[in-house]
Amino acid sequence: MVLRVDRYFETFRGLNSAVGITRKLLPSTTEIEAELQMTNDDTFLRLFEAQAILRADWNHRSHLRIAYIYLTRLPFETALNKMRDGVRAYNAANGIEDTPTSGYHETMTCAFMHLVYSTLCQYGASESSGQFLNEHSQLNSKRILLLFYSRNRIMSAEAKDRFIEPDLAPLPKAMPNCLPM
Repeated sequence: MVLRVDRYFETFRGLNSAVGITRKLLPSTTEIEAELQMTNDDTFLRLFEAQAILRADWNHRSHLRIAYIYLTRLPFETALNKMRDGVRAYNAANGIEDTPTSGYHETMTCAFMHLVYSTLCQYGASESSGQFLNEHSQLNSKRILLLFYSRNRIMSAEAKDRFIEPDLAPLPKAMPNCLPM
């Protein structure tokens, strides 16, 4: 189950001086998962940008954490581009094939970036990405997109390759530059 452990710990050990953590033994998978959830946003972002998050830990919540971190630090378009490039780089580095049913999905990425941004604009930032996602649990379900997209539309090859507008309801519109940078 543990993939890329060598890269994770090599990168994590490289960050130890920044976060004051030392390791004598390789921890169990459960310890890694707990540690990853408690990782501060700066460290989590560094792990992501180094493509060092374990593949087993690269889940929907991890995507949302990175979206939150970028959106609280960068203008929307810059954050969206960093997210696109980062997910593609992560997938390539971790052997995640881009097939019709797996890999990078442009519409899902863009739609979730819009939803996280709109939520940030409406409610403001939290102390951390984890706290934000706990406070706004509606974002934690991938099915939230089915409020905006029919299943056929969101799962289409066209939606995977390029952003397409929803067919059921428009995505929430956030005010430009609603977040202090």
